[in-house]
Amino acid sequence: MGDKLSHLGGDGSARMVDVADKDETARRATAEGAVSMAADTLAAILAGDAKKGDVIGTARIAGIMAAKRTADLIPLCHPLPLTSVTVDIAPDRDLPGLRVTATARVTGRTGVEMEALTAVSVACLTIYDMAKAIDRGMVIGPVRLLEKSGGASGDWQAPHDA
Repeated sequence: MGDKLSHLGGDGSARMVDVADKDETARRATAEGAVSMAADTLAAILAGDAKKGDVIGTARIAGIMAAKRTADLIPLCHPLPLTSVTVDIAPDRDLPGLRVTATARVTGRTGVEMEALTAVSVACLTIYDMAKAIDRGMVIGPVRLLEKSGGASGDWQAPHDA
């Protein structure tokens, strides 16, 4: 199993992958998620009527901060000198709810998929926290990687039908 999963040593124990011999390349990853809610909840958020304040602005900042702290939150992740993190949050009246997209960039020896996914996850959790007084029945998800580029494994894109 150690040959197939890079975070397992030959004896099956967890380990941080040694990336010292990898080339530094420009890497980018984009993830997405959503928070579904009652239409009235979405309207209240968009009107700025949430008791805790600016839901979207606060969630955006939380997502960016989370991306920067990924290595502190996810075991075996390398701390990365991120060059950019963007978190976009847009209303989707068809859900109804908010769609969250995050893109992380780095020039380094390992990818930034976990940073993008962490940014989306924490932004979604923050939306829930900020609006739970209005709607405790909100649903988070799905959260998924949309695409990544750079590194030895090259580019990857999620199927459009997922």
